[in-house]
Order: sequence, then structure tokens, then C-alpha cells
Amino acid sequence: MSAEATLSRDRLAEVTCDEKSIPRDASDRAQERAAAIFDLVEENSFGVVGCDDGPYRMSIAQAESRLSFDVRGASGARVAEMAMSLTPLRPLLTEYFLLCESYYSAIRSASPRQIEAIERERAALHNQGAKLIAERLADKVEIDERTARRLFTLVSALNWKK
Repeated sequence: MSAEATLSRDRLAEVTCDEKSIPRDASDRAQERAAAIFDLVEENSFGVVGCDDGPYRMSIAQAESRLSFDVRGASGARVAEMAMSLTPLRPLLTEYFLLCESYYSAIRSASPRQIEAIERERAALHNQGAKLIAERLADKVEIDERTARRLFTLVSALNWKK
């Protein structure tokens, strides 16, 4: 099999969120979730450890402070089921959301230097969150840095409180 054919299978072709698990107060954030899902599906590298049945479909559900990931292969069979506590991400998410709010306020009145400083801090937190997600899922899936960043974006969109 060619390397290109293998690479095209090691990806997510579809990502959905369990609508029942999305907090009611987050319904106005549907556009952000949709954009995060679009970006994730558009470009990703996602391989299930010990499985060669991609491209994959993943459904994400959230209950209290846990995320669950149901991954299905091209045949439709479940190939991985993962759970991840949000507790280690909570401090990062809180700080990330505060920086996002600061950024949105700054673009109206701050200097370009101040805006860039906030954006650098925000990007650093985003990278930390992505790294944490990649580490937590490493025993089940292989993802690259960009995919981990996109997953963090989606987790952020699922947990945004405003």
C-alpha cells in the first residue's frame, strides 16, 4: 500500500458532538463548535493505535467533568473508546477564556504591541492545552500537534461559558 493511501486513512473524516451533553447555556456557541469541527476534519492526522480501519468517525460527549470519545472505523465498528477528565484542563481553560476576553477587549482599544502580547500568551496556553490532550490520549490514538491544537479548540468551544 502506498504511503499516500495510508496517510489518507489515518485521519478523522467526521466529528460529531453529543448534543445532549452540551451545556444548555452553550447553545449560542454552536457556530464556534461547528467551526472547530470543520477545521479539525479539514486537516488532521489521527491514527488509532493497533488499528488500520480509517478514516475514522469520532463522537464526543461530555458528562460533568469528563469527555468521552467514541471512535469508529471505516466499517462502522467501534475501534476505540476513550475517556478523559477535564479536571487537569480546567485551570488552562479558565485562563485561556480570560485571555480571549482580554484579547477581544484589546482589539478595540489597545496598541498593536499589547494585542500581540496577549495573543502570544493565548497561543502559549492553547499549545499547553493541546499538549495535555495529546498526552492524555496517547495510549489510544496518535495525533500530531496541529490535530491536538484543533481538539483543544473544540474542547474550548464545548466549555465556553459566555
